[in-house]
Amino acid sequence: MPMTLHEISLSLPNRPGMLAEVARLLAKERINLAAISVDSTPTRGRIRMIVSDPERAEGLLALRGYTVEKREMIAVRLEDRAGSFLKVLEALARAKVNITSVAILVTRDGGRALVALSSDDPTRARKVLQQSGFVSQSAERLISNADLIAVSPSIPSESVGFLF
Repeated sequence: MPMTLHEISLSLPNRPGMLAEVARLLAKERINLAAISVDSTPTRGRIRMIVSDPERAEGLLALRGYTVEKREMIAVRLEDRAGSFLKVLEALARAKVNITSVAILVTRDGGRALVALSSDDPTRARKVLQQSGFVSQSAERLISNADLIAVSPSIPSESVGFLF
């Protein structure tokens, strides 16, 4: 049975210090970051994160008044060369599976990059990607949110990832 990888997302006022507030909360609770995306309009910012403990992060952020969404992600292994992600996208497009988010993960599987993606139909997306050879049970056992904690001896495990 594959382990489930999750992404959390939230909306913030677009003001100086708001992202730092979220980072401070996660760092204080030793929740590590593996991927982040920030997008904004003049008034609001949208943050998507893959963290080591999404359930705890979701609860902590909700207690602070943030509305947090959590969605399932599927980890796929890609050769580190031009066009390899295109093959994943084409397989999903042929099956008419819509992608709702994508994150390149810091973690690698040997010489292969790991990319996490979500879909409006995760069960079908997983089936298509498995049939196309992009996802296997061993790849999904390799990565879970808990596996994303820093493993380098020079990076303390209580730090929040590579950005915070």
